[in-house]
Amino acid sequence: YQVMGKMELYFQNCMYVIFKMMGFYTEVERTTHRGRIDIVIKTSDYIYVMEIKLDGSADEALRQIHEKGYAEPYRKDGRKVFLVGVDFSSDTKGVEEWKIEE
Repeated sequence: YQVMGKMELYFQNCMYVIFKMMGFYTEVERTTHRGRIDIVIKTSDYIYVMEIKLDGSADEALRQIHEKGYAEPYRKDGRKVFLVGVDFSSDTKGVEEWKIEE
């Protein structure tokens, strides 16, 4: 798999660099048997499973996490797992909306 479109790749790379600079273990494009997780961030106490949409919605991103079962392998880890849906706007070049669930 490859990230589709330069704009999506740009946003994903920005998020990757920010989280790495903060010292978090960060994976991008984590391949599963049902798709690709855009970003996984692991801290000592938490795991964040993130899906990014470009000109979509945070709800759409969360729905994909649920439908594809992206968080399931991490639930056995013992750390608290959060699902994060992020929508970036190609017009404003920033985060339009985000939502988080446990």
